[in-house]
Amino acid sequence: MVKLIIQTVPSEVLRSVAHPIARVDKNVAAFMEKLAEAMYEGNGIGLAANQVGSLSRVIAVDTSDERDGSKALLMANPEIIWTDPKDVFVYNEGCLSLPGHYAEVTRPKRIRMTYWDQHGKKQELEAEGLLSQCIQHELDHLNGVLFIDHLSRLKRNMILRKIEKERRERESGSLL
Repeated sequence: MVKLIIQTVPSEVLRSVAHPIARVDKNVAAFMEKLAEAMYEGNGIGLAANQVGSLSRVIAVDTSDERDGSKALLMANPEIIWTDPKDVFVYNEGCLSLPGHYAEVTRPKRIRMTYWDQHGKKQELEAEGLLSQCIQHELDHLNGVLFIDHLSRLKRNMILRKIEKERRERESGSLL
């Protein structure tokens, strides 16, 4: 399988809704592993299939200190089945698709979810804190939502203007 390339804003695939996986077969399992590799190479803690140009409902997450792959969560068709909207967590989120840009995002602190693992087995997981935040961030990607969509229009537009300015500077060769 070819190395996966992380898409950045304004790539249209980042605004597309991913489609459910019919079943986790060897090809899907291999893609899940490649997605995790791309996440680690990008020094991220989560990555969604949209971010590498695939519209499959697949994410990889690893918020562990080890970051050696031993605790990576590879998920197909992840779905949140419960949150506590009264118990929230604020985290300064970033994104491999908006490199170098961060903003505080408020999300439910605790979630319960279901997904299929890389072996095709249905799993249930309860997560809180950073793991919960990361999973919610990646699920947003699968729905064509970016973390900046949780910000005020002013803050979102400031980030988008900075990204566009950086892109123009790169293209003109003035930002090396």
